[in-house]
Amino acid sequence: MYAVFFIFFLYAVACLWLCLQWIRIPQRHSETISVPNDFKLSVIIPVRNEEQNIGVLLNDLHQQTLDERHIEVIVVNDASTDATEAIVRAFVEDQFYDLKLISLNDVAVKSPKKRAITAALKVASGQLIVATDGDCRVGEKWLETIVQTYLQTNAKFISGPVTFLDEKNTFDIFQTIEFASLIGTGACLLEAGHPTMCNGANLAYQRAAFDEVEGYKGVDQIASGDDEFLLQKIHQRYPGSVYFLKNEAAIVRTQPQENWRVFYRQRIRWAGKWAVNRRLATMIVAVFVFIVNALTIVLVAKALEEEMRDFGINTILILKFLPEFLFLGLIISFLKKRILVWYIPLVQLFYPFYVLFFGLAAQQKEYEWKGRRLR
Repeated sequence: MYAVFFIFFLYAVACLWLCLQWIRIPQRHSETISVPNDFKLSVIIPVRNEEQNIGVLLNDLHQQTLDERHIEVIVVNDASTDATEAIVRAFVEDQFYDLKLISLNDVAVKSPKKRAITAALKVASGQLIVATDGDCRVGEKWLETIVQTYLQTNAKFISGPVTFLDEKNTFDIFQTIEFASLIGTGACLLEAGHPTMCNGANLAYQRAAFDEVEGYKGVDQIASGDDEFLLQKIHQRYPGSVYFLKNEAAIVRTQPQENWRVFYRQRIRWAGKWAVNRRLATMIVAVFVFIVNALTIVLVAKALEEEMRDFGINTILILKFLPEFLFLGLIISFLKKRILVWYIPLVQLFYPFYVLFFGLAAQQKEYEWKGRRLR
């Protein structure tokens, strides 16, 4: 029991450390700055079968407070089989802003998204590249806030916050809280100088830095990881030049997965990059989290059997759940989801089973994503 107590004590310390790191991340307040006349950024949006969403995102981009002369938008249609291309083409014809459409043929490639981004970069003229996804919503100050941070810090890479649109059911609530843990942990590790996670729905990087690290060279055969591998490559080349953009105006909202099957495929796709990223520290953390959650299931079952009368078990479970709740509460509140804070305990009870399931399922090498078989 002493060994188990020590494991959970370490976990509690790690969660409290994450809380401290989150508090330490500078709040990037919006303020008026002078943008050079010749400054330009390129927003890259790879899309496949996003007819329900892409028009809304393009309208959001039309509402940006950043002067349109600094913005170009490049939509890469990756062989959509719906009306996605027709919708984008209509926006191009309306000439709301500098909008370009690239159409890709449906050919078998190991990493479709990296192919789409690479195609966009061939025509991009911006010194700063901003990436998002076709199913996202962005606030009117999104680009202005990114540019402010870039000019103030001379960042080579900026990771932005991402959450989900309004939750309609308990499954959406679970996704929001679980995803908040990933966003928050990634931000804290980045702040500590050990960047590991970010999300391709909201990131920016200096074009010159992308070219300097040779883009996706070396990881271009991995289906996922267009975000995290690039983050790590730029960090290695320019340590101290990657930032998390902690500003509510920079939050990007995306669609939660519609059902468990699609959610499963997404997480297996993400696991593909984690399996390749075999850094010792990352592997140790993954194994540690797996062990903690496996032990949690055993301890909860034993506590229920003892009718919660075992002081030692109860103490250990408090070490697991309380610091975890504090950390998740901080992130959820920042993401403007405070109403969901009281759902955190329910997610915490389910989460150990989730970790065990996906820890084992991640060994699967092949999966389906947007109608394609990838591995």
